[in-house]
Amino acid sequence: MQVKDMRPFPDGTPPKVFTKSPMVKKAREGVMEFLLINHPLDCPICDQGGECDLQDQAMAYGVDFSRFREPKRASEDLNLGPLVETHMTRCISCTRCVRFTSEVAGVAVMGQTGRGEDAEITTYLGALIESEMQGNIVDLCPVGALTNKPYAFTARPWELRKTETVDVMDALGSNIRVDVKGREVMRILPRNHDGVNEEWISDKTRYVWDGLRRQRLDRPYLRVDGRLKPVSWAEALAAAAAALKGRRVAALAGDLAPVEAIFALRELVAGHGGRTECRLDGAALPAGDRAGYVGTARIEDIDTAERILLVGTNPRIEAPVLNARIRKAWLAGAEVTLVGPQADLTYDVHHAGPGRVALADLMAKGWEKGIADRRSLVIVGHGALRDADGAAVLATARKLADETQSGLLLLHTVAARVGAMDVGFTTEGGLTAALDGAETVYALGVDEIDIPAGPFVIYQGSHGDRGAHRADVILPAAAWTEENGLFVNTLPFDSLAQLRRRLVAEVPHLARIDEVPENAGAAPAAGKLGAGDFAPAIRDFWLTNPIARASPLMGEMASLWAARGLKVAAE
Repeated sequence: MQVKDMRPFPDGTPPKVFTKSPMVKKAREGVMEFLLINHPLDCPICDQGGECDLQDQAMAYGVDFSRFREPKRASEDLNLGPLVETHMTRCISCTRCVRFTSEVAGVAVMGQTGRGEDAEITTYLGALIESEMQGNIVDLCPVGALTNKPYAFTARPWELRKTETVDVMDALGSNIRVDVKGREVMRILPRNHDGVNEEWISDKTRYVWDGLRRQRLDRPYLRVDGRLKPVSWAEALAAAAAALKGRRVAALAGDLAPVEAIFALRELVAGHGGRTECRLDGAALPAGDRAGYVGTARIEDIDTAERILLVGTNPRIEAPVLNARIRKAWLAGAEVTLVGPQADLTYDVHHAGPGRVALADLMAKGWEKGIADRRSLVIVGHGALRDADGAAVLATARKLADETQSGLLLLHTVAARVGAMDVGFTTEGGLTAALDGAETVYALGVDEIDIPAGPFVIYQGSHGDRGAHRADVILPAAAWTEENGLFVNTLPFDSLAQLRRRLVAEVPHLARIDEVPENAGAAPAAGKLGAGDFAPAIRDFWLTNPIARASPLMGEMASLWAARGLKVAAE
């Protein structure tokens, strides 16, 4: 209620509101006293100390004594799994966690039982929270009842150096804050951005930080007599330079590579007459057509959509935060249609069919009669674009979006793909054409595919994953959370600023930070669709990149989900 909504006094004068009167002060103190009746004095050992809403409210509105002398209530702690630690004796029954899990995450597992002094928040029958976004309840909890289990007892908020950045665990680009103590990342928290992730992040984003300190490449290696041996930088760079000179070169960009590194590699390979490619999963994304590999809609357009068509995607595991946004639109009345494998997306969908036949049928029907009169959105995932007829599937989806006046959104599965496409890191014919006849392959963080035997492989990356095992030369690089990157000294740039000036001069929209360029372009002529079903783009949500695979916690979550049959992907 606002002051303007209040009734005037009988004589017609405007109402007066007092916020600091003795009566108001006494009322606030009384409410705070009730909140603290059963709350234990755990502040010295509570992980919420220093950023606790209850502490702040008690300091501002509470008193320095309590009239409550009876024994405090106690509750058993819940086992919510390896991500969220519970101290339910501290709970003040605000029910924020219940509302988030049921309304935002779409998992009906938490609730309140009992009455009065016996009331407590719990999960039904002691069940675990089966969601990829459960970590957000830690941020929502205004006391120390729900805390970050892997971060517990490791640092205080005032000890941490805080850096704002973006997430690379999926292609959504969620805004995050990385908290560092000394040289180690201690935790990752969300930053609010209403146009992208609102105030949420996925559990993989939040808890993957322990993978940043394990299986790291900390020195160069060179394969000698079939075995990788540590060498000096001079020896590694000399071997790499010799492998590039006078040979047919192919450069591949991995899933976590930044745009600056991809652009610099493109310039290096261009000087040797080589070929480049970033579409390592075989997705039929059209080079040079931004409307075809990004789309024409914005993420925030999901909020106002009345009809949403999902083609070959499972957003729950490909982008959990975006999936929560679709759920919010569904709660507001949007109708969601799915073409692809059936899956529990946390909201009701009309399953039109598992693959191309269903898409062709929707195309023939114009999706639905009268759809042009309602705000609609077509979301296409990589699961629909990886087969031989991927270009035809994309063209059909674009034509369907055009004919129904719908927005188009391409849901990528990796963070580096759009930036690589923007700088033209592609070869006509895709990965097969790029590797055809290559004698040397420069793999920039390439860990998701097997490079065929034969070429000499230079691998540059942060973790000792699949790509490093295949390499002949390994050049260690910084991870995405680390400020200073590695620039090989044979490149024509002396600083990051110089590199970015060259990059922006060629691709101007990359200078428009936090802006969404308008992507226009008509759909190309649709080719012949096949008859098969769409396959999932992601098989295991928790282990999609080398940082996640190096994380013991992500491995534990993957094993837990597999044991409980909760891979979510429709397989």
